[in-house]
Amino acid sequence: MAMDVTLRQLRAYVAVLEAASFSEAAKAMHLSQAALSGLIKELENRVGVRLLERSTRSVAPSVVGEAFEPMARRVLASLDEALESLTNLKELRRGLVRVAAPETLSCTLLPELIANYNGLHPGVDVRFDDVPIQQVLARLQNGSTDIGFGPAGVMADPSVETHLICADPLWVALRPDDPLARGRSVRWKDLRDRPVINYMPNIASNVLSQVPPRHHPREMVPVHRVNTALSMLRVRQGAVICPSMAASLVSGFGLEFLPLTQPAVKWKIAMFARRRTSLSPAVASFLNFTLDFAPNWTTTGAESRPAERGKRA
Repeated sequence: MAMDVTLRQLRAYVAVLEAASFSEAAKAMHLSQAALSGLIKELENRVGVRLLERSTRSVAPSVVGEAFEPMARRVLASLDEALESLTNLKELRRGLVRVAAPETLSCTLLPELIANYNGLHPGVDVRFDDVPIQQVLARLQNGSTDIGFGPAGVMADPSVETHLICADPLWVALRPDDPLARGRSVRWKDLRDRPVINYMPNIASNVLSQVPPRHHPREMVPVHRVNTALSMLRVRQGAVICPSMAASLVSGFGLEFLPLTQPAVKWKIAMFARRRTSLSPAVASFLNFTLDFAPNWTTTGAESRPAERGKRA
């Protein structure tokens, strides 16, 4: 039965899911709506189960269709990668690298990394998405992202390699009128009675596990984005813990930024990629470029100059 399913049917199915509309999916595939509907009907007949629930206003995956979606995406991603690998030249005149990272890295290290890589390989198309870390991990697993970045320790999928690329000291953002902002650094115990506006995922295991429990902040105010945390800090008392690379972000909000000490804790940044045996030449090149230049990244990110080393190589 599986041999009767065509790639064209799978592409039609994924297109409908992404567009949530038969008409929009048909436009994206340059087909008539009748032709697209025929492909979906053929696919459902082949597998013997309804994959999509249709109504006059919407279309959505059935229970079985929802489970089938990541498998279909992996098949298509694997095929796309195989075909691309055949056409890529060793000189990397062509290629595609799909990169994803959460907000803090998207605003600091990633733009410079991508710009310097494209300076050496202008023919490689690096497509970047700034998404929450949960989506970075999900895209790696379903094959829609080639390389992801985020805090170390969040990826447990054995099909994905984790590469520790740098460790950045944690600092704290404070309002200018906060008495702690007058010093040259802030101790963890000084934050004990201040609300910490926290956007960092898994802060308990990745950060607070390195701090004595008696110095843990009593109150955490959870948010999803660093910009949200810094915006809230502008209008209320509290603190925001960030890696030092976020200095330019913090400064843009008119806040003070000081090192966190006693103890000094570092935020470990990792790169995630599928096993090397499945990487295209362009993806492998981007991965190796990152591993080569990551040791040169300074704690502020904006001061790092990986391109200079690349020009000398």
